[in-house]
Amino acid sequence: MGILLVYDVSEEDSFANVTNWMSQIDENAGEGVKRVLVANKCDVPPDERVISEDQGRNLAEQYGIPYFETSAKSNFNVEESFMQVTRDVLKDMVKEKGEGEKEGLKLGAGGGSAGGSCC
Repeated sequence: MGILLVYDVSEEDSFANVTNWMSQIDENAGEGVKRVLVANKCDVPPDERVISEDQGRNLAEQYGIPYFETSAKSNFNVEESFMQVTRDVLKDMVKEKGEGEKEGLKLGAGGGSAGGSCC
């Protein structure tokens, strides 16, 4: 599972909610959930920006998760942030599949039923 935690760089309350969201994810989503911190509205004028890029990066580093600055309005880095969480989830799926193959049943290997037919 993957989650994008998106906050608005022009709203301090939005950024403050990230810590709460992370706690809720820990409590409800289980282990192994992939997360990406996304700072949206990075296209706002500098005088409207309340949360700096450094603040966002530092918070992402504290949690050990990737960080992206995006603008949904101009489509800047939006696809990249989704691709990051997708890659992270797929890596885990491939890893789990590989571990499962070592222990699991191999379909199609070996004989079938004697004298039986399908359909």
